[in-house]
Amino acid sequence: MSGASISVRDFVMRFGDRNVVDGLSFDIAPGETFGLLGSNGSGKTTTIRALLGITTPTAGTLTIDGHPYKPATGGIGYLPEERGLYRKESVIDVMTYFGRLRGLRGPEATAWSMDYLARVGLADRAKLRVDKLSGGQQQKVQLGITIMDRPRLLILDEPTKGLDPVNRRLLLDLVDERKADGATVILVTHHMDEVERLCDRILLLKDGTAAAYGTIPDVQDAFGGAVARVGLDGPVPPSPLYRMARHEGHVACLVPTPAATADGSDILASLVSAGVHVTAFEMRRIPLDEIFVQVYGHDALAAESGVAA
Repeated sequence: MSGASISVRDFVMRFGDRNVVDGLSFDIAPGETFGLLGSNGSGKTTTIRALLGITTPTAGTLTIDGHPYKPATGGIGYLPEERGLYRKESVIDVMTYFGRLRGLRGPEATAWSMDYLARVGLADRAKLRVDKLSGGQQQKVQLGITIMDRPRLLILDEPTKGLDPVNRRLLLDLVDERKADGATVILVTHHMDEVERLCDRILLLKDGTAAAYGTIPDVQDAFGGAVARVGLDGPVPPSPLYRMARHEGHVACLVPTPAATADGSDILASLVSAGVHVTAFEMRRIPLDEIFVQVYGHDALAAESGVAA
């Protein structure tokens, strides 16, 4: 299977007197897994809705395989952040119904659904009404509906929202399989570990514009490439060798300046000579969550990272 290609050019979306998205351009290659990241209100969902023709852009073009999307085109699986299932019907009836809407024959949709439910630990819930399932169980059902017909383009808006670590891993394995099958995947998430595991390239949105765009190593390089994670007691003195990215409790993250050595040995020596009691020191590639903090602030990361039971 060949995945779909995406092109967004000079996209503007204006609500009232404010541009929610302002001159955004990016491309997604066929078969690529692309992370669309940002804090609440950064323009992620607005971009997805415009790409799918749910809303009309104020300016610019958004195309899938060279053309604006039309529902009759098919080949797209979209899992929105706002979930929606027929809550009074049984799980298997709902899945079979949506499978038929997506072009499968009834028996084929039912058989696929039962296999899927067994895989995600819900086979014994197949005949229960949807409203008898927990939020996480409903999430599994909705993802199954989204991937049932092996779409060429899979758009997942917070697919693991509210799931525990075990079920998060299970659903990410399913997404991995679609990726291996050649599908193009757009992943909207605030879980940086999901991004690092799945995504070929990422786009960080802030106030409707691109704060960073490229492969993960490219984005890391744009934000200094490396970071010194220091365990210490007391304040961090200023130095031309680094700038403070974050200092919480007994851990500081320092971004080296061009004056510092690659291994950070001079940073460590500078701290020690300044009388800082250093309990741990590690140089590593700057993690995506640290970049998120630099772009949006620590409060934004904390607000985005809440996990429901």
